Amino acid sequence: MPQPRMLVLAASLALALSPAAHAATATAAAPAAPHAVTAANPLLTASTLPLQYPRFDQIRDEHFLPAYQAGMAEHLKEVAAIADNVQAPTFDNTVVALERSGRTLQRVSATFSNLQAANTNDTLDKIEREMSPKLAAHSDTIMMNPKLFKRIDTLHAQRDKLGLDGESKYLLERYYKDFVRAGAKLSARDKQKLKALNGEIATSETAFNQNVLKELNASALVLDSRAELAGLSDTAIDTAANAARERGLDGKFVIALTNTTGQPPLAELQDAGVRARLLKASMERGSRGGEFDNRELVRKIARLRAQQATMLGYPNYAAYSLEDQTARTTANVNKLLGELAPPAVANARREGADLEKIAGGKVAAADWDFYTDKVRAERFAFDEKQLKPYFELDNVLVNGVFFAATKLYGITFKERRDLPVYNPDVRVFDVFDADGKQLSIFLADMYARKSKQGGAWMNEYVSQSSLLGTQSVIANHLNIPKPPAGEPTLLTFDEVKTAFHEFGHALHGMFSNVKYPRFSGTSVPQDFVEYPSQVNEMWAVWPEVLANYARHYQTGAAMPKALLDKVAAARKFNQGFTTTEYLAASLLDQKWHQLTPAQVPGDVLAFEAQALKDAGVDYALVPPRYRTTYFSHSFSGGYSAAYYAYLWSEKLDAESVVWFNENGGLLRKNGDWFRKTLLSRGGTADAMELFRNFRGRDAAIEPLLERRGLNAQ
Repeated sequence: MPQPRMLVLAASLALALSPAAHAATATAAAPAAPHAVTAANPLLTASTLPLQYPRFDQIRDEHFLPAYQAGMAEHLKEVAAIADNVQAPTFDNTVVALERSGRTLQRVSATFSNLQAANTNDTLDKIEREMSPKLAAHSDTIMMNPKLFKRIDTLHAQRDKLGLDGESKYLLERYYKDFVRAGAKLSARDKQKLKALNGEIATSETAFNQNVLKELNASALVLDSRAELAGLSDTAIDTAANAARERGLDGKFVIALTNTTGQPPLAELQDAGVRARLLKASMERGSRGGEFDNRELVRKIARLRAQQATMLGYPNYAAYSLEDQTARTTANVNKLLGELAPPAVANARREGADLEKIAGGKVAAADWDFYTDKVRAERFAFDEKQLKPYFELDNVLVNGVFFAATKLYGITFKERRDLPVYNPDVRVFDVFDADGKQLSIFLADMYARKSKQGGAWMNEYVSQSSLLGTQSVIANHLNIPKPPAGEPTLLTFDEVKTAFHEFGHALHGMFSNVKYPRFSGTSVPQDFVEYPSQVNEMWAVWPEVLANYARHYQTGAAMPKALLDKVAAARKFNQGFTTTEYLAASLLDQKWHQLTPAQVPGDVLAFEAQALKDAGVDYALVPPRYRTTYFSHSFSGGYSAAYYAYLWSEKLDAESVVWFNENGGLLRKNGDWFRKTLLSRGGTADAMELFRNFRGRDAAIEPLLERRGLNAQ
C-alpha cells in the first residue's frame, strides 16, 4: 500500500503519522537549541542532490522539531498573505498560490513520516506524539480560515466562467470539497469543537500506532530449543537464534511477529503446541492488559470519529469517509461485502474439511497453514519450500520486477551507490524513461528490522509536479527476514507478489505527469489507489517474466516447467481462506465506523465477536486478517472505514487483467496505453472516469468472482 502522503492543503493535512517499530538502538543526543539547529538545518532548504533526494547523511533527529516549527510558521504566513489579499480572488492568486505554499512543511513532513515508519527510534516516536496534535491544529487553522474559504467559495461559484482547463477546474472543485469536509461551513463555536476533536483523534491514533508496533516486538515468541523449531529451514532457525542474541537471550530462539494475525512460520512448524503459542501471541495483541492494551483507545477513536462525522452532518464516520471514495456510500460497500461473505465462508469451510481429512481429525486455526501445505502437496504435487530456491531477492527485483517494467514501459534502471541512505541495506536506483531522460529515483528497502513498521508500503520523498518543477523520489518497503551473513535471501511466493505489488504503486508515482502537487501520483481515492498495484502483480506469473527471474540461486537453472504449471494450477487454491480473512477484517472496519457516538460499545472483544457472527464470517478456523486491537489500517488513520478498498480495487484489477490478456499481454503498446490513460493522470479527474478511459467500459464483477473461485458457488 502507499504510505499516506502529508497533503499540505487537504482535509487530511495533519501528518499521516504511520506506525513504526520501537528502535532497540540508543536514542539520539539531546536536541540542540532551536536557533543553533535552524542555522544549519538541512530540512529547511531543498536538497541540492539529484531530484532533491534527501540529505540522509546530514539529517539528524534533532533537526525535525525546529524544522517543523519553521515550516508551520512559514506556511501560516503564506496562507495569511493569500487570505488577506485585497485583490479580488482569482484562480492564480488563491488556488495556485495555495498549491505553491507550504513547501518547507511538506518536505519536513514527508521526510519525517517516511523515516519514522522505516527507521524509527525513541526520539522520533516522541516527536510523533508531540507533533500529531499540533499538525492537526495547523491543518484546522488553514481549512477553517473564513477569509480563505470565502475566496475559494467565490471562485467555486464562478468556476464555469473562469475559462479553466480540465485539471485546473477539477483542482478548484477538490479544494472547495476539501474545505467543506474539513468544517469550513461550521459556526465559529462548532469549529472550535471540531478542532478539539481533531486534536484528540490525532493523539489517540498515534498512541494506537505506537502500542501496536511496540507490542509487535515485545510479543515475539521465545523458544528454548532448536527442536521446537523443527520444520523450519536451517537458515530460518539461524535467523531465530540471531534474533535471540540481539535481545540478550543467547542459546534461545526468537520468532518475530508480523503485523497480520497469521504468521508465516505456521506453515512449517511441526510442533502443534508451538504453532498454537505463536498464533495466540499474535491474536492477543492489544487486548491482554498492560501498557500496550488498545481496547480503550479503540473505543475512544471510534467515538471521536463518530462525533466528528456527526458535527459535519453525516450519520456516521463511514458515511463521511466513503463520500470521498469511488464507492460513495455505506450501502454500496455493505452490498459488496455482504454478497461475497456467504460464498467465501462456504468455500473456506470446504477447505477446512479437506484439512481435517489429511490431518485425520480436528484442526485448529493455528494448524491451517501447516495442513494447507500438505493438501497442496497432495493435490498439486508441490509445496512452498520447492519454490523458494528459485526466488532469490536480487533476481526477483532486477530480473523480475524491473524486467517487466522495462518490457511494458521501456524504462530502465541503474543502481547508484553515491547517494546517502538511512540504513545500509537500502539500495538506490536511477530510473530512466524510454527516451533516456531521468524519470525518477527509486529506493528499495527490503529487509525487516526492529526500527521498521510491519507490512509493505510505498512512499514518496518528493512528488512530481510541473508547477513546482519536481520529479519523484520514491521508496518501496518490504519486511523480508534478513538471513545470516553469507546466506541468500530466498523469498516466499507471497513475498514475490508483494514486491511486484508495491512496485505497481511506485510506477503510479513515477509516471505521474500532472501540473498540481495536489494530484500527484497516488493522490487518488483509497479504493482506487490499490488498483494499479494489483494489476502489476499479474507480471509476477507472466511466463516471459517468470522465466527470466525464477532461477535456482545455486545453479542458475530455470524453474522447471512442470513446477511452473503446478504453480499456475494452484492459483485458486486456498482462496476461501484468503477471501474470508480479508472480508472479516473489512467487515469489522465497517462495523466500527458505522456506529453513532452513542452506539460505541463498552466491551471491544464482545462487539468484535458479535459483529463477525452477524456478518456470517465467524468461522473459528479463519480469524480476521487483523483483529480490532491491532488493526492499524483502521485505527491509525490511513484506511479507516476503507479497508474494503483492496477488494474494491481488485474488481478493477481483474477486469484489467482480462484487457491485457485480450490485447497480447506484456507489450509496449499496452503499457503505453495504461500509462497514458491512467498511471500518468494521478488524481486529475474522477477515478472511475480514468478507469473507463483505459478500459472503455465499467468493470464487471465476473472476473473477480472467477479469480477468487466464487463464481461457481
